[in-house]
Amino acid sequence: LYTGVTANLAERLQQHRTGHGSSFARKYNCDLLVYAEQSEDIAAAIWREKCIKRWPRLWKLRLIQEANPEWRDLSGDLHTT
Repeated sequence: LYTGVTANLAERLQQHRTGHGSSFARKYNCDLLVYAEQSEDIAAAIWREKCIKRWPRLWKLRLIQEANPEWRDLSGDLHTT
C-alpha cells in the first residue's frame, strides 16, 4: 500500500503508471487508486498522510475496505480539467 500527497492526482497516477513516480511505487508496482481523500489545506493533507503512514496495515486495509469494498480502481472517476 502506498500513501502520498499530491496537488494533481491524475498527473501523479500517470507518473506512477509510467515508472516515474516514487521508488516505492515503482518497486512494488503500485498503480491502482483504491482510496483517496481530498483536502483544500495542504498542511492538513500532509498531516493526514503522516497519520495514515503510521497506522498498522490492518487499519489501512479497513479504511479502503469501508470506502471501496471491491477494491475498484478509482482513477477512472477522476475529473480532469
